[in-house]
Amino acid sequence: MGMYICVCNAIRECDLRKAARRHGGDPEAVYEILGKRPQCGQCFEEAEEILLEERAAAIGGAFAAA
Repeated sequence: MGMYICVCNAIRECDLRKAARRHGGDPEAVYEILGKRPQCGQCFEEAEEILLEERAAAIGGAFAAA
């Protein structure tokens, strides 16, 4: 199931992490990929942290594979 990061748009953490791997933008751009629009903005700080974590993990995985 997963924890909701954005309650306004019902965006789960797992969905945000998947989208982060496909798109390099900020939370607003990633929400757009998910077909959503930012509402209140209270989730942006946590969403940004998740995007950075996921992208760092992807880069780390690329180095480990090399």
